[in-house]
Amino acid sequence: MYRIIGADGRPYGPVSGGQLRQWIAEGRANAQTQCLAEGAPAWLPLGAVPEFAACFAATIPPTIGPLPSPVGAARASGFATAGMICGILSLGCCCCYGLPFNLLGLVFSIIGLAQASRHPGIYSNGQALAGLILSLLSLLLFGAVLIIGLATGNTQFQWNFSGL
Repeated sequence: MYRIIGADGRPYGPVSGGQLRQWIAEGRANAQTQCLAEGAPAWLPLGAVPEFAACFAATIPPTIGPLPSPVGAARASGFATAGMICGILSLGCCCCYGLPFNLLGLVFSIIGLAQASRHPGIYSNGQALAGLILSLLSLLLFGAVLIIGLATGNTQFQWNFSGL
């Protein structure tokens, strides 16, 4: 029995060797398709699995672009990481009420979430969600401070470095 990662980044299987050979014949799997044999320690390209090597040409062409990660091994994109860091800084930075970190955190986190939705097998969305939540929380706190200041008649809304 075998499992494969399809071109769409989704796992398929377990399937028998006969079914997998049929998928190869139909063009649904190729020599670069990642395959995990039952009991095998690691994912391999189908062209490197002895049972299916004869189904392909003698040489395996080089892979263009990143291979899909096995399920559970997705990583965070750089934008998601930047969004989370900006979100943390926006709450930890009392000067300027978190600005500009909360705005940058929103932008980076939204880009990170878009990347994760376009490439689910490659990118995870955990850090992007954390950055989005932290940045939104910082903006809400800024809005609350602004509303309270205006409601109490404090028209001298100062941008200082002494904190809230």
